[in-house]
Amino acid sequence: MDRGILERETELVRLAAAAREAADGAGSVVLVFGEAGIGKSSLVKALPERLPDQARMLVGECDDLATRRPLGPFRDLVGSVGAELARAVTEGGDRPRVYEALHEELAGSPHPAVLVVEDVHWADEASLDALRFLVRRVERLPALLVLTYRDDELTSGHPLRHLLGQLSRVRRVHRLPLARLSLAAVRTLSAAGRLDAAQVYAVTSGNPFFVAEVVAAGGTGGVPPTVVDAVLARLRGLDSATVAALEQLAVVPSAVERPLIDVLLADGVAVLAAAEQRGLLAVAPERVAFRHELIRRAVADSLPAARRIELNRTVLAALVARPGSDAARIVHHAAQAGDRDAIARYGPDAAKDAAGAGAHREAAAQLRLVLRDRHRYAPADLADLLERYAVECYTVADSAAAVVAQRDAVALRRSLGDIRALGADLRWLSRIHWWAGDADPAEEAAREAVAVLEHAGDDRLLALAVSNTAQLRMLSERYAEAVTHGERAIALARKAGDPAILSHALNNVGTARWRGGDPGGRRQLEESLDVALAAGEVEHACRAYANLIWNLLDTLRYAEADRFLPPAMDLADRAEHLGFLNYLHVELAMRRLAAADWDDAEKHAEFGMHDFVPARCPALTVLARVRIRRGGPPGAEELLDEAWEIAVRTRELQRTGPVAVARAEAAWLRGDPAGVVAAVEPVHAQARDLPGAPYRAELGYWLTLAGHPVPADDTEHPYALQARGQWQRAAEVWQAAGCPYEHAVALAQSPDPADRLTALTALDALGAEPQARLIRAELRRLGLRHIPRGPLAATRDNPAGLTERQLQVVRLLVDGLTNAEIAARLVVSVRTVDNHVRAVLDKLGAPTRRQVAVRATELGLSGGGET
Repeated sequence: MDRGILERETELVRLAAAAREAADGAGSVVLVFGEAGIGKSSLVKALPERLPDQARMLVGECDDLATRRPLGPFRDLVGSVGAELARAVTEGGDRPRVYEALHEELAGSPHPAVLVVEDVHWADEASLDALRFLVRRVERLPALLVLTYRDDELTSGHPLRHLLGQLSRVRRVHRLPLARLSLAAVRTLSAAGRLDAAQVYAVTSGNPFFVAEVVAAGGTGGVPPTVVDAVLARLRGLDSATVAALEQLAVVPSAVERPLIDVLLADGVAVLAAAEQRGLLAVAPERVAFRHELIRRAVADSLPAARRIELNRTVLAALVARPGSDAARIVHHAAQAGDRDAIARYGPDAAKDAAGAGAHREAAAQLRLVLRDRHRYAPADLADLLERYAVECYTVADSAAAVVAQRDAVALRRSLGDIRALGADLRWLSRIHWWAGDADPAEEAAREAVAVLEHAGDDRLLALAVSNTAQLRMLSERYAEAVTHGERAIALARKAGDPAILSHALNNVGTARWRGGDPGGRRQLEESLDVALAAGEVEHACRAYANLIWNLLDTLRYAEADRFLPPAMDLADRAEHLGFLNYLHVELAMRRLAAADWDDAEKHAEFGMHDFVPARCPALTVLARVRIRRGGPPGAEELLDEAWEIAVRTRELQRTGPVAVARAEAAWLRGDPAGVVAAVEPVHAQARDLPGAPYRAELGYWLTLAGHPVPADDTEHPYALQARGQWQRAAEVWQAAGCPYEHAVALAQSPDPADRLTALTALDALGAEPQARLIRAELRRLGLRHIPRGPLAATRDNPAGLTERQLQVVRLLVDGLTNAEIAARLVVSVRTVDNHVRAVLDKLGAPTRRQVAVRATELGLSGGGET
């Protein structure tokens, strides 16, 4: 396979160049990806020879465990890194400590570090969180982060997608998609074994691992039809003790550490010598691993089920007997061995360890496994496990599972007669229903939680339940009721001395008052923030920030929102509260939409596409409005359909209002006034009777524009001014607020063609083709003869919104050119091409270069043109 790596020369050169840049303090990330067996590990193994002198190379691997090992790849670094990082990842419970230790390890060394994490598609959530932490800071580190993964195994909901989405917005990212070997390379590799290269190529399709295994099998008369056959062919001739040892190790989906080897194998590593010589294993003093995961799988999959169960039992017994064994590993082998007792015993601890390390998906998976045998637990213990499972599912946005589990927990609490526990679980059930976007059951559980806790003698639990009710009232625009409940919660929280609940209640009351038209509510909301920050209650501080910013955006106070966004996002980032961080990204997307910075708006809205329903709804709306205003790419209607479905379930005006106006804008721009009325009228009826409703003016404006009479809105909101025909005053307000698109649209209401031409120029500069098209049509109807043509056809006519240069890059990518070749063809730097390729991938929605051709063909962009 060493000769096969010659086809990776370009990738090796790029890796080495990135490592040299890291040595100069310009850290970056390299993504090495392709199908299983494509040569990712071979490329990584060839890298040390190309590294600068004194560079350190650290390698950690992610394992194909049924339930991932928390911080698994970073635990592999123990022995190669400093004591602080070793202790942090071994103990695992303090995530910020792990992150800081990783940062210090990479920043503190006098020599550049190359940190390789292999098979990131198998990474646990805690490891993905650690990688998110690193990639946000890597450009300031003397380090190169290399991540390898199988891109063909990434479903749309795969946990790695979120990290890749974040990486798409990091400036210094290099992507190395690995292609299969050419027929010429296969011919070279097959020559020594005198094999039919064409036959080898046909069977393997040029997959480097498949080729290497088939060549190693040595059969000229008949090439093994599968990789399993090739691997098993290499086992032939090994003595039974070696084969038995290989089978024992094959059921362990990770490198096997030396102490475990000594327990599992009676003759120790000596029995593995023949397998090592045949290239099946990599044997080191501290651990043994199969040279390729596919080898391990081939051996394990060839075993009869009974043999596999017995081997897993052996590993399970060895792990249980060793103090300090990972509970996750114990549970994995217990599940494979069918040992339900061991699962019941160690599963809850494995879930606790995973949750403590921030690996909430793994914690949920462990508890899901435990709860298959509910009869093993006493009712009170089972209720605790169900609640833990519900909270973990809630944390990872598996709302359906969270609701079911929490309902079961509540049912058990009822039967046990534990009033306080029942009230607490009902409050959780209410929160989980709201998280899932279901307003009615959230209200029902909230009411019962308060009723149960009224006489339970626990002011703290009652305060939280009452504050939860206030929050629901505030969110559903019942502002007076929200204030009543919230003020009671404030009094109870002060009596209980609980700053977290006090902040929660102040938030609800302040937001309700502010949105209800009382400016004094803002002071109360800011007090909520101050209380949370003083008490170190990060989650409540983030929520206060989020509500402050949302209200400032709704009231067009964008400059003030700009002051709150950086500290809010910094707090959420430092504390690794990714849910709030993503929600704040969506708010920033709303802010950038108002500024007509549409690329930035899309970039930040994408963060909300992976999280809970309340963030997803506005994220979808922002993405749709950008497409509507730009006139493409297609799909805005589908985005709004999903957003509307979410909004209707919440029955919250803050969700239905923005979706309705986006639908109205889309209908107006396609020339459908009836569609405007249909989209807006029901929501306007809800908003017009509310005090201080922030969406009333915009909803009324669209109805007025469509010729549908509405009650007069005498406020000074610019949309109300436009509805009353005061376009000039509205344009001034929009301009002062920093909203160039809305300013141009208001200016276009002028009867003076000169004003309309000014608006047209502004819209053309923004790329707002649909609105500009309407104004051109109006100017033609007015008889104006000299109307500017607008943007070049190369930019206007392609549905992906690519620039002329990006179209050139697409066509060269379709032709198979590398970035360096594209740079030479276009006479620009490789770094400039890197930036163009990133933009093209984002705009086309193509995760890999290989899929650019498919998307380009679908959109009709692959035709000829000057390059």
